[in-house]
Amino acid sequence: MALRDTYEWLIGMRYLRSGHRRGFLSFITGISIAGLALGVAVLLIVMSVMNGFEKELRSRILNVTSHATLEGNPGPLADWRLARQQALAMPGVVAAVPYVGSRAMVTAGERLGGAELRGVDPEQERALGGLASVMRAGRIEDLEAGKWRVILGRQLAADLGVGVGGRIVIVVPKGVVTAMGLDAPKRAFTVSGIFESGMYEYDAALALLHIRDAARLLQMGDAMTGVRLQLADALADPGAADRTVRQLGEQLGGSYLVSDWTRVHANLFRSIQMTKSMLFVILSMIVAIAAFNIVATLVMVVKEKEGDIAILRTLGAGPVNILRVFGVQGACIGFAGVAAGIGLGTLVALNIEWLVHGLERLTGMRFLDAKVYFMSDLPAEVQLHDIWKVALVSLLLCLLATLYPAWRGARVQPAEALRHE
Repeated sequence: MALRDTYEWLIGMRYLRSGHRRGFLSFITGISIAGLALGVAVLLIVMSVMNGFEKELRSRILNVTSHATLEGNPGPLADWRLARQQALAMPGVVAAVPYVGSRAMVTAGERLGGAELRGVDPEQERALGGLASVMRAGRIEDLEAGKWRVILGRQLAADLGVGVGGRIVIVVPKGVVTAMGLDAPKRAFTVSGIFESGMYEYDAALALLHIRDAARLLQMGDAMTGVRLQLADALADPGAADRTVRQLGEQLGGSYLVSDWTRVHANLFRSIQMTKSMLFVILSMIVAIAAFNIVATLVMVVKEKEGDIAILRTLGAGPVNILRVFGVQGACIGFAGVAAGIGLGTLVALNIEWLVHGLERLTGMRFLDAKVYFMSDLPAEVQLHDIWKVALVSLLLCLLATLYPAWRGARVQPAEALRHE
């Protein structure tokens, strides 16, 4: 016999719809459902925002940094062509491009700052996408060998007070010692473009040069700093980069230094995962508190329906049947609250950016500072496994909250209850 055809189901649903005054839903039951729905919605929204933050951060990092790198150990990579060929022969490697990189000091008039120089081939950079797709002024192809042009991050250009057509001087930490001190190589460059990746860390410190100009400035000859690798599934599978570079390192031997983006930013993503776990536990307590409303609701129903319970007991209903009656009522409240919470949480999560921007316009405040949070938007991604996890944990808490009132109802003694009727 199906549960819906049993008298426990029918009585439990009847109790759910009645209180001191008959109506569609008693006030206290509505409060229980609303509290549970709100707790579930908050939990799902926070989990979705953390998912979106991690995905967006990963995507922006992969726009400006390499999926994996292969460098000389130690010093520049002289046989970079052989290393590039071996890397391209590996499964999952979409592209392998040489690059030149170094730290440098950048000056513009009386302003100066530190920068990370990256020498790139414009055609290959365009094929890879990445920074070529986030240009705000100029084009990546404006970098021409021998023209001594540079593309700056938006924040770096703002800090130096230059725009397209401006002039800067780049000084690299490499030179010869003379009687006058250290003679460091330096060169004047014309700003030909500005990019904005949305990652403050890179927008404030990255400068792009043509790979030949960078090699001449750093006096590297035909050698390269290393080879940048692009992988097919780096975004979908973060572990792919680590597996690929490990395998590549084993093939090439100990004369190479291999790394990947998950190692460079390991602490950042580890902290995100830890934060997600802690937030899930903490916010689950909100759901647990909301579940306690179910305890109060069912205890009140048990107290009100003691006479009805006594009559059921005299008609042959056992304690197990009474447990089922109140179990049905508590389970229905739990299912209704969880379903409403998931619906509300999903709706808010899918529109969170619009809601945040609306609040910013109304209050005149900026809730997300890119200097602190690496991005100015609040993305959210609702994942199915998060919905299932939130739903299962919430329903489990609701079922646990049902046990005590149901047990109390099952212990009602018919003679004692009917004596006061």
